[in-house]
Amino acid sequence: MENIIGLKELRQNMAGFAAKVKRGQSFIVVKQSKPIFKIAPIEEDDKWEQVVDFTKIKKGGVNIDEVLNRL
Repeated sequence: MENIIGLKELRQNMAGFAAKVKRGQSFIVVKQSKPIFKIAPIEEDDKWEQVVDFTKIKKGGVNIDEVLNRL
């Protein structure tokens, strides 16, 4: 079952909703009574592949502007 929450409510309690999503809950986020997006847990079947670890290039990561300038 998906719960409906307001965008303001999500912004005010992001950590709480992140924990609920991690436990398997899904939410439809609305703004002015209109749905704008859905947040849901990642399926276990979804595979994430690490492409680049920017912390190995520069401690603390690399500024996005640096990366975009090199593309």
